[in-house]
This record gives sequence, structure tokens and C-alpha cells, in this order.
Amino acid sequence: MFGRWLGNRGQAGRRGGSLAGFQVPRTAGVLNCRVLDPVNEPVQQAEFVVTDSAGRKVIGGETDPFGSVLATVPAGDYRLAITAEGFTPFHGAVTVAEGAHATLGDVTLQVAQPPQLPDPGDWDIEPNHSQIAFTARHIGLARIHGRFNTFAGAVRIADRMEDSAMHVIIDAASIDTNVQMRDDHLRSGDFLDVGRYPTLEFYSERFVHRGGSRWGVTGALTLHGVSRTVTLDTQYLGIGSGLEGETRAACRATTELHREDFTLTWQTMVARGIAVVGPSIVIDLDIQIVPKG
Repeated sequence: MFGRWLGNRGQAGRRGGSLAGFQVPRTAGVLNCRVLDPVNEPVQQAEFVVTDSAGRKVIGGETDPFGSVLATVPAGDYRLAITAEGFTPFHGAVTVAEGAHATLGDVTLQVAQPPQLPDPGDWDIEPNHSQIAFTARHIGLARIHGRFNTFAGAVRIADRMEDSAMHVIIDAASIDTNVQMRDDHLRSGDFLDVGRYPTLEFYSERFVHRGGSRWGVTGALTLHGVSRTVTLDTQYLGIGSGLEGETRAACRATTELHREDFTLTWQTMVARGIAVVGPSIVIDLDIQIVPKG
């Protein structure tokens, strides 16, 4: 089992004790546990979700620096789910009585088997099942979503994944936010200036394993004629097969760019201190690669 049940049912009816001095609503109780790794170290910032008997989310959050989960909930039957990067998820049931303390004790997460890495060799980014998207703030309130429709790229997988490399080229004129007037402005000299800088390019030869399925992919992004070092926070999703039996590998990645770093400084104000375009842009990538050829 992933953890020990320490008095789950027995302690559910106990009043006082660890709840002494802790104010709990009359119709509620407290549930808790401590989340540990296989060597009994607390797992910080593990995500937990408590759902009721109908499957509805009641509360969620992250474990504290000591790996603790503590929640006050109405009396009833619940399911507790705990997930953390690099570990197998935990699911457990608990009953909370009025004014009582229900505990799952120490929940020990087991290390998850990392997904199989792609075989060494040359791989192509498959554009029909990949996306390069971005999000920017508009007038300090709403978010504007867009994407680049035309791009190509290749990944060279080395015998050691850390020695791999990738190169992506994006057609700047293919920017698409679903508003023609806005897209024309983004292609103009105020922003991408696609006449002078027709492509964006990213080249990386630094892959750093951050544990589990997490990687950092660091390289040079050239945008608007300026090159800056950028790190993609990457989640490797593993290997699968396409509809025609072809091998595919997939990942998700994200990073945040600051416009001024790439001399994209056009700005106007709709009111004092309120800019039309926010200073940063979030880039989200969903990538599938297939063996070259």
C-alpha cells in the first residue's frame, strides 16, 4: 500500500486531543495526513484533492513544507487524491464525523517509473499534431490567445538524452489570433516586422533532467533580430503509436518571454498606467515528433 491507515475509523469519533483549542464548525470535522517519499522525507507541494461521495471537488491545495495535508470539511465520506511529480498517485477513502479528527496517517508515495525515452537518432516535429501557442495580456484584464500556424523542426536524440539537440524555425507571418486587423498589426514594424525578420528560430543543445518526466531545455531564441537564452519547462509525455502504426513521442513545454528583451517595445495606454499590451508573453508548446523520413 502507499500509506498506513492510522486510526482512520477509530479516531474519527474521538473528540479533543489534537483538536483541542482548534475551532471547528459544529457540523464539520478535520481530516489530515502526512505525505512522505520512500525514505520518509516529506513531499512538499504535492497536490491534493478531496472529493465527496458524488465525485465533486470539496477542497484542494498543496502539502506544506512538512508534507502535511490538513482540511476542515463537513461531516461525510470522502476520497483523497494526492499527486506529485515523479511519484505514483495515491487514492484513499476517509470518513469524517462531526467535531472529530479523521487521519490517514503517513502516506508514502512510491517512485513512478519514468516514461521510455525516444530511441537515439534524428526525429522531425510533426506539425499536424503539434502546436506553438502564446498568451498575452490585453488592457491589463483579458488574455489574448494566438498561435503560429507554420513551423518546422528537428530533434537529434543522443545516446545520453542530456546530449541531445533541437532546432525549430517558425514563420513569423503565420501568426494567428483569429482577428485579421490585430494580426496585421502584429506582423507590422510595431511588433514582429516580418518583412525584415521573416522567421523566429530556437536552437538548443542543453537538455537537463529535473526529475521524473520533467526536463529543462535551454537554448537561444532569435526573435525580431535579437537572440536571448530561453529555458523551456518541459514535461515529457512518453512514446506511443499513431493511426498508421508509426512511432511518436510527445511533450509539453512552456516559457515566459519579456517583450523588451527582444526590442518589441511598441506600447500605448488606454488610461493612466494601463497598457494595451502586457510586458510578458507566455509560450505554450504541444509537440509530437516522429522518426526522420
